Amino acid sequence: MNLSQNDWWEKFLSTEDAVILDVRTDEEVISGKIPQSINIDIYKGQGFIYKIEELDKDKTYFIYCRSGARSAQACSIMNQLGFEHTYNLEGGIMQWEGPIE
Repeated sequence: MNLSQNDWWEKFLSTEDAVILDVRTDEEVISGKIPQSINIDIYKGQGFIYKIEELDKDKTYFIYCRSGARSAQACSIMNQLGFEHTYNLEGGIMQWEGPIE
């Protein structure tokens, strides 16, 4: 599900067992990331699938990338793998106005 920045952040803050997932490349992450996020690069192909399958499917995932396209794709992949609660950050980190580390 695509959420606006405000909705995405508010839902993250109010969700128990929430995880922020950054699907950008290592090089992109170096330029800054949303605090508490874990990075699994979607460009790793099958490696991405293996890492995703290690995650707890009962948790709620808030996913972002640079512009929102890869994270939307990640949501779709995760839904196919049995994850029921995935939220895509519309506009990605490029439009993010929240905290950065």
